[in-house]
Amino acid sequence: MPLYHDEDQAMLAETAEQFMAEQGGIQKQLRHWRDRNCKDGFGHELWKQFAEMGFTGILVGEDHGGLDMGHVEAGIVLEEIGRNLTPSPFLSSSVLAATALQHGSDDVKTRWLPDMVAGEKVYAVAIDEGPKHRPERIACKAEKSGNGFRLSGKKDFVVYGASAEMIVVAARTSGSDSDEDGVTLFAVPQDANGMSHDSVRLVDSSMASHITFDGVELDGDAVIGEVDGGRSVLNAMLTAGRVGAAAEGVGVARGAMDMTVDYLKQRKQFGKLIGEFQALQHRAAHLYSEVEIARAVTIKAAQLLDGESEKAELMASVAKAKVAKAAGLAVREGVQMHGGIGMTDEYDIGLYMKRDRALQEFLGDQYYHANRVAELSGY
Repeated sequence: MPLYHDEDQAMLAETAEQFMAEQGGIQKQLRHWRDRNCKDGFGHELWKQFAEMGFTGILVGEDHGGLDMGHVEAGIVLEEIGRNLTPSPFLSSSVLAATALQHGSDDVKTRWLPDMVAGEKVYAVAIDEGPKHRPERIACKAEKSGNGFRLSGKKDFVVYGASAEMIVVAARTSGSDSDEDGVTLFAVPQDANGMSHDSVRLVDSSMASHITFDGVELDGDAVIGEVDGGRSVLNAMLTAGRVGAAAEGVGVARGAMDMTVDYLKQRKQFGKLIGEFQALQHRAAHLYSEVEIARAVTIKAAQLLDGESEKAELMASVAKAKVAKAAGLAVREGVQMHGGIGMTDEYDIGLYMKRDRALQEFLGDQYYHANRVAELSGY
């Protein structure tokens, strides 16, 4: 397939670009909620507007109110979210949680999906149990208790965890911590007794939680997929999330690059626009090529995922690693070319660097995914 959008996708991109520019953005959303020390870190009214636009249900089937579209379309929305630095639970709710819930029973889907599609609820996912992304190790336990399970353990850096009406939790129901099998996914409601949050504000001003599960009682209906067979669902959710995070990273890179190029066309030094200096032109051209390559590989990963290709998992890691390098270059070049003012909070370029830093760590950094590419490629 060509590594660009078809006519319908181009229309969606135009719609998303206009919507994020008007309703999202740094001043109206990011700085607004950050400067008010908002406990959620995002606007619920904007989330309802996402629903009105149909964005929340892009990956949800029509029988549950969604648009039944694909990951290419979700990536289009995420790219504009990243480009405008719009704080939103779209990645955690409409991509990660929605992907997991699609593997659940009809009862699970009916219970949780419609409210998310309607913009009434946001969801989170709890996977990691340490400072680094290591989903291969699941120690949080869910033991049989009557007709259900008793959940005990901890999860770290659950993005928007304290704001979520439901959290998809990966827990161990059998075997040892590093076993491939023996993992089960659960839909844990916000009001579950025994669940507590220690909320922290991340470097990009988004909110995350360290969550403790102290004997949380869950009924059998909370299970997503099969008991002990949740690794396949977890992997599907992670692949979707990584492609989505890469798409948002492309948006961050594009936003930082556009802001920098605009500055090069305005700032004068030694009586000339600094964009006229050949050295800076070369750096800008190199940056543009790196961002376009990252965007192409991300589109390819989304296309493979939509086509249910066996190579989708590999390409998701390729995209995550490549975007991390390209976006890192974009924000560093942006701050450097802005000079001293690039280090001040008054200028927005530094906010792109902060979002890039948080997004790189989310679902695995470039080193994690470079190693994973080697493993999946047989090296």
